[in-house]
Amino acid sequence: MIRHHLLRHRFSHAVLATLLLSLLAWMAPASALADDREQRDLVDQSRMTFTNFLADSNMSWFRNHLKDAKGLFIVPQYMKGALIYGAAGGSGVFVAKDEKTGEWSEPAFFTMGAASFGFQFGAQMSEVVLLVLTQRGVDSLLLGNFKLGADGSVAVGPVGAGVSGATTPNLSADLLSFVRAKGLFAGVSLEGAALISRDEWSRTYYGKPVTPTDIVIRHEVNNPHSDVLRTEIRNAIEGK
Repeated sequence: MIRHHLLRHRFSHAVLATLLLSLLAWMAPASALADDREQRDLVDQSRMTFTNFLADSNMSWFRNHLKDAKGLFIVPQYMKGALIYGAAGGSGVFVAKDEKTGEWSEPAFFTMGAASFGFQFGAQMSEVVLLVLTQRGVDSLLLGNFKLGADGSVAVGPVGAGVSGATTPNLSADLLSFVRAKGLFAGVSLEGAALISRDEWSRTYYGKPVTPTDIVIRHEVNNPHSDVLRTEIRNAIEGK
């Protein structure tokens, strides 16, 4: 009986690993590119996702509390698929606010992925934005390997046309998650999702090896291409 349980446990972990590896392989480029087209596309898509959230009537709380965020993590395409076992993932960018100047950092590149067990069926593509509310949340992301719910608490942000700026969610959480989704799944849970730094993408985008800390805190690199994204975030906060 015990041996049977152990075998099932090992099998579950093997399935999890296979699902995540398959998902990451699906998201990876077919061939290595000498330029930064993919990285630029991701930054552009992240800006579009941010614009979509600002324009969504269900995101009034999100708009009203952008000023409280110490950082933003944006995933333009978070794909979830399942046939008994599920996997989800997507690439995104992380930017943080300089507390002294109020300026937003250059983007650091990440992958977010998760897996789940139990009977499920369907497919879904979502846009995801995480509001990073605490310094702990920022510091954990800068480590480059961060698990939601374990290395930092995450709560679901309030969504709905009737949600006012006075509505108070769990503001003690390190991050609030906001999701715009269409598909066969009723919702998207980000609890347990892993955020892993894509240092090779950052290297391609900035032309030198850099860590998330080098990008976000030390400001060692710059790419004028990201100016549109960072300006749009600043204008949204300032009400322009």
